[in-house]
Amino acid sequence: MELTIIARFHAKDGADEAVAAAMRQMLPPVRAEAGCLGIEVFRSTRDGRTFFIHSRWRDEASFDLHATLPHTVRFIQRVEQLIDHPLDITRARHLE
Repeated sequence: MELTIIARFHAKDGADEAVAAAMRQMLPPVRAEAGCLGIEVFRSTRDGRTFFIHSRWRDEASFDLHATLPHTVRFIQRVEQLIDHPLDITRARHLE
């Protein structure tokens, strides 16, 4: 069953461009993953320090594998140093 991930990142003061760069760099390898059905990144129009990732995965196992891959681990390690809160990642399914 398809899984949707919604993640929110609020950059520390002065770290917004570094968060944006980390997200752009992470996109190509994630999009190449077999279980990734799509991934997009967004920046808030009201608070330029707030970013979101919206991704769709074939199933939970695909996302669980994604979380262990080197490019994902590097992204998380990098972005955790750039945000002012604990990781905020939600696993969700379509509401029918």
